[in-house]
Amino acid sequence: MNIPDPFSLSYHNSRLLQESLKSNDLLAGKLVHARIIKSGLHFSVILLNNLMNFYSRTGCFSDAQLLFDEMPVKTIFTWNTLLSAYSRQAKMSEATEIFRKIPNRDSVSWSTIIMGYNQLGRFESALKVFDKMIKERVIPTQYTITSVLASCAAIKALDIGREVHSFVVKFGLSGYVSVVNSLLNMYAKSGDPMMTRVIFDRMEYRNTSSWNVMISLHMQHGRVDLARGQFEMMSERDIVTWNSMIAGYNQHGHDFDALCTFSNMLRDSLFLPDKFTFINALSACANLEMLKLGKQIHARIASTNFDTYGPVGNALISMYAKSGGVQIAQKIVEQSGISRLDVIAFTSLLDGYVKLGDLKPARQIFDSLKDRDVVAWTAMIVGYLQNGLNTDAVELFRLMVRDGPKPNNFTLAAMLSVSSSLTSLNHGKEIHASAIRTGQASLVSVNNALITMYARVGSINCARKVFNQIHWFRDVVSWTSMIMALAQHGLGEEALEHFEKLLAAGIKPDHITYVGVLSACTHVGLVERGRRYYNMMKDFHKIEPTLSHYALMVDLLGRAGLTQEAYDFIEKMPIEPDAVTWGSLLSSCKVYKNVELGKVAAERLLLIDPDNSGAYSALANLYSVCGKWDDAAKIRKLMKDGGVKKEQGISWVQIKNKFHVFGAEDGLHPQKDEIYKMMAKIWEDIKKMGFVPDTESVLHDLEEEVKEQMLRHHSEKLAIAFALISTPENTTLRIMKNLRVCNDCHSAIKFISKLSGREIIVRDATRFHHFKDGFCSCRDYW
Repeated sequence: MNIPDPFSLSYHNSRLLQESLKSNDLLAGKLVHARIIKSGLHFSVILLNNLMNFYSRTGCFSDAQLLFDEMPVKTIFTWNTLLSAYSRQAKMSEATEIFRKIPNRDSVSWSTIIMGYNQLGRFESALKVFDKMIKERVIPTQYTITSVLASCAAIKALDIGREVHSFVVKFGLSGYVSVVNSLLNMYAKSGDPMMTRVIFDRMEYRNTSSWNVMISLHMQHGRVDLARGQFEMMSERDIVTWNSMIAGYNQHGHDFDALCTFSNMLRDSLFLPDKFTFINALSACANLEMLKLGKQIHARIASTNFDTYGPVGNALISMYAKSGGVQIAQKIVEQSGISRLDVIAFTSLLDGYVKLGDLKPARQIFDSLKDRDVVAWTAMIVGYLQNGLNTDAVELFRLMVRDGPKPNNFTLAAMLSVSSSLTSLNHGKEIHASAIRTGQASLVSVNNALITMYARVGSINCARKVFNQIHWFRDVVSWTSMIMALAQHGLGEEALEHFEKLLAAGIKPDHITYVGVLSACTHVGLVERGRRYYNMMKDFHKIEPTLSHYALMVDLLGRAGLTQEAYDFIEKMPIEPDAVTWGSLLSSCKVYKNVELGKVAAERLLLIDPDNSGAYSALANLYSVCGKWDDAAKIRKLMKDGGVKKEQGISWVQIKNKFHVFGAEDGLHPQKDEIYKMMAKIWEDIKKMGFVPDTESVLHDLEEEVKEQMLRHHSEKLAIAFALISTPENTTLRIMKNLRVCNDCHSAIKFISKLSGREIIVRDATRFHHFKDGFCSCRDYW
């Protein structure tokens, strides 16, 4: 009987272990282990190393460790096998301990520990180990270098990457394509596109990975055409190639190209889409709002039994929410569970609900999210803001400050917009304080938003203070914000001084800057300067005028009494005038009693917006001002018969964080008796000071006594009377009104400011008026 020699038995058992490992058959491996013992081969170092490798790779670490402990002889391969087992399982504390005990560590030992740190994302630790490896004069292999370069790329450690490049040259590793590809990747991701290109051009052999790096690099820098060129030059492509193109197109707004590439991949390649393919294709559908195509992609995902939980599910939710399928998106959320919803999907879903004007489901989802980061909080706040739910936005922000993440500059900008909408200085100051506490107050974007907020709530001095604090960091938005603020407050000359300083600083104004400049000229009647700046915008800065610029020029000319010139300007406009443009001309015609031109402006305005109550009212008022009571009555009847409701004038004031709203002849306020008594006293006192009621402001054919009573109870006067009895002496009063302040109220408030010794700031539909000591900042030009 022939007895196999030990060498043949060892070889045979080694083959059996490899086959057991390939099939991941733990039982078969253990049977081989038993045969090894039975055959008396359990002292074979080679067999025991193979056996330990089998146990470690099948997850039997305790068996591998036990075998290691019992081995009488341990080679470097033995140590490295155990080290690799712990390293692969991210048990780096145990791996590090084994690494320290290895008597003669070789390049595999060092590479194994480096790769372990790499897989855990501990890239700095991986680089420190590599540094020690070099100091101990251990020569790295291509596997070491590829891992180290991957660490450099991950943390963009360009300087260290360059040093590693020198080792590649020194140790003659440039011939390995994997090493050169790793260099390409490192330079591309670490911000050195020029070196990436040099290495790529010098490569004697390029594989698909080499081309993929270049495509990703071009897409990363927005060079879509170059990426497309590289893609078309490739003879072989893999799934990474297709995904890089689809993702790159999607990220740079070429969504149609992304979908065409996705279609070509399905038609021309043998590769099946993976989760990255589907995510980017769905994102492109979402951006293009292509609901039908998105549904087709969803059907393909479902037909292939692809996992729709996690990123793909979130991409589906985003696609449906952005494309008008909010209800389907909601069903996916319910099926997959809110806990799996990411911030992008939530934000998309929120946007979908915002479009529907229904934020209740969005808030329910928000409240159910486990990990709400600053983006989710900000998205919810912006949702409230866009739907005019400012109080809800304020309450959520306060909850965020108390229990949530630190607000970022986008959160603060949104909240400053809320404060502007609420015209609440107190809320604005609260947000400003929060910006200081969280370290956001140094950001230019936040300061720009602060300037706008303070201007809109009537505190131009606070806006100036913020603007002065960012002296060295002003951008065009900073200057524009301040110019707009000064223009709103009637400080036209100061606004234009700032514009000249902007030009002197070498900053190029944009179209919004010129809106502020022309608005400044309009509010103070600087017609010639307005013309000059308008021409400068077109001819010098090559900015094409928009409807806003045209409307401001019409307003500038009309306010100055140049109504015919304003009409001629409209007729020469290269684009169709909008309602604002004709409305500006109509308002000027009323002031200067130009009935014929006013009729034309009103007719053109009503052609654009048939339900514009302002057009009817302005024309009726124009007839009334000119004493044409019958014509005025006809217009009002026409308005009534057409079911067009006139916008009611209201004024409001904030006292102790509560808003008090007043209409004309208001009898609903709980303190109405005190308010009317106060107003009667004020009326008598200011008449003694020389105030004469402007009964022409009452555009109805009534007795003078009745007209005077109506004037006394205008909404802004009642708001001022209430504010005077509700605030301490010397307190500045801030009154807001939804319509333009009338001549009588404007004159009366000048007297009231002198009588009370208070500064009274009134914001009407177009600007701010600062009344103090009997004068107004607008100089009676508004």
